[in-house]
Amino acid sequence: MKMKKLLLFLSCVLCVSADALHSDLNIRGCSETDAENMYGLDGEELYYTDFNKQKEIFVLPPFVDPFTAPGGYEQAVANLRVCRDNIKLFGKGMKDYPPEQDAPSGVMIYTRDEVEFGGKNTLICHVTGFYPAPVNVSWTKNQQVTEGSSINVPYPNKDGTFTQISRLDFTPQLGDIYSCAVQHLALTQPLTKIYEVKASTRSDPGVGPSVFCGVGLTLGLLGVAVGTFFLVKGNECS
Repeated sequence: MKMKKLLLFLSCVLCVSADALHSDLNIRGCSETDAENMYGLDGEELYYTDFNKQKEIFVLPPFVDPFTAPGGYEQAVANLRVCRDNIKLFGKGMKDYPPEQDAPSGVMIYTRDEVEFGGKNTLICHVTGFYPAPVNVSWTKNQQVTEGSSINVPYPNKDGTFTQISRLDFTPQLGDIYSCAVQHLALTQPLTKIYEVKASTRSDPGVGPSVFCGVGLTLGLLGVAVGTFFLVKGNECS
């Protein structure tokens, strides 16, 4: 993977209210050919700039109230000009510094929802603890490369490393084996995690109610027997 010269400007603003503490983060990054602008709040990505489509892309889930950023794209373009001017000013002086590289410290693969055979689901490959960004994630199904995956914009961690999440839509079938392979500048070979679709371990939905009814019936009969016993004893005493 070819190393690209990247200059990042980070800003973090803490907003304090009477009953809560919030933090927002704006990341601006550029190289001679690439650019990035991302805004986040309280550890969640809100939107990023797509310079090819010339607009802001909002990544909030559908249940969140709509959010807009008037003038956001124009401001991102202005920041990009400043970033590239700074590369020209400082790039030559920094070219002899050895690049810092941290391999991913954690890679996990899991499903978004509980697995039901034949039902649509999503596999998630969560990669964290790496620097610089980004990573490259590729997916296979039964050792064959599969397509249809997506990956989010790198999100910064508090220690200066990054996190990225790749998603793959799939339909679970018993015995299928999926893998996500993570490539990064600091790795000599990809980090690979495996997910195998196994038989469900959930109990038969009819077992629980049947057992419950059986226990209830037993206790009911026991109560009737005890009541009859004391009734007979009472009659004998009288």
